Amino acid sequence: MTLSNLSTDFVETPLLCVDVAIVGGGPAGLMAAEVLSRAGVSVHLFDAMPSVGRKFLLAGKGGLNLTHAESSELFRTRFGHREAPVGSWLDAMDAQVIRDWAHGLGVKTFVGSSGRVFPEEMKAAPLLRAWLHRLRHPQAGVPVQFHMRHRWLGWAENHLVFEPTGTNGFHRVQAQATLLALGGASWPHLGSDGAWVPVLAEQGVAVLPLQAANCGFDVQGREGLGWTDFFRTKFSGHPLKSVVLRVDAGHDQVMDAPPRFSRQGEFVVTDTGVEGSLIYAAGAHLREDLNRGAAHLVLDLLPHKTPEQVLAEVAWPRGSKSLSSHLKSRLGLDGVKMGLVHELCTPEQLADPKALALTLKNLKLHLKQARPVAEAISTAGGVALEALSPELMVLCRPGVYCAGEMLDWEAPTGGYLLTASLASGWHAGQSILRNL
Repeated sequence: MTLSNLSTDFVETPLLCVDVAIVGGGPAGLMAAEVLSRAGVSVHLFDAMPSVGRKFLLAGKGGLNLTHAESSELFRTRFGHREAPVGSWLDAMDAQVIRDWAHGLGVKTFVGSSGRVFPEEMKAAPLLRAWLHRLRHPQAGVPVQFHMRHRWLGWAENHLVFEPTGTNGFHRVQAQATLLALGGASWPHLGSDGAWVPVLAEQGVAVLPLQAANCGFDVQGREGLGWTDFFRTKFSGHPLKSVVLRVDAGHDQVMDAPPRFSRQGEFVVTDTGVEGSLIYAAGAHLREDLNRGAAHLVLDLLPHKTPEQVLAEVAWPRGSKSLSSHLKSRLGLDGVKMGLVHELCTPEQLADPKALALTLKNLKLHLKQARPVAEAISTAGGVALEALSPELMVLCRPGVYCAGEMLDWEAPTGGYLLTASLASGWHAGQSILRNL
């Protein structure tokens, strides 16, 4: 139901007047609620789902990656062209502050071998329980009031309008300040469905299209039809380890320019293409190229060997050995890497030692499309930061603020998404405090 089709059959409850209304119970909304309630401000938090933090809980199912322990300078580069505005949020709430905040909730953290920071119990549920208990029963400040199963429909006469699930009515709320923290459009079954996009667009707020981020990509394969049945059946789910993934400079850049992205790591072969940490890290560049018409990534399957070393081993006489046996014995190339070579190389490349050696260091994989937004870990696009003040207030709607994933920024997984979401909630909460 939307504001445009509310009928006279629906019963309106009395107007609720509050200091601050927060719409959305994810990390950004909860963090803003904590800032405000601690300062003695009455906060009412509304969410369409039966409980808050549902995406937060699912993200922590395999181990909650809170943040990352790398230097703040390197940390900020993970946000690409939004490094400056996101960096201003991180000034007050960086990785160490988040660890201290978790410790204050009784949750100890540790740094994993990759630099990622996790709770000692690895799970999200204990942290969320402790957090909600403190919001509902603070030692200082005022309790946060939670309104679950309240779907936000927009505004009517400057009042927020909510549809409570399962009731024959709607609620109007008058707030001195409103924070929207409604998430993107990934994992819509957990509440982040992007339904807010047309509501804000109707208000004249600039919203960039929501696109999949931290997602997999479908491949075209050598024949342009995706993986062959043989390769998909044998290697789907297999990790491709210790490779360097490169995204070269675009056609509009200077010839021989350095690649836009180059990093060593691993990813996984899927039924339709590729997915995993290294793909996520390069995802923004790959999506940009797809939006321009075509995208490919380049793999160095043997990053610890020079091109000269690879050529020498490939050209070594192999006698009666098969090519696969030869490459395995001389270069240690087997499994999914060898499968990828046979999948993507032409017979002519396989037969020519020079061409094959060059390909092993520069294996090109053409992409067809990103996986659907609903499958993605996060989304790019959203409320344009240029439509907001530095305090995250909507310029065309004074008193309304936005925070979290619904804003137009993105980052790879590794603790960066959660850190910036929390930091944006802290920043918006502090801004509301100053302006109340």
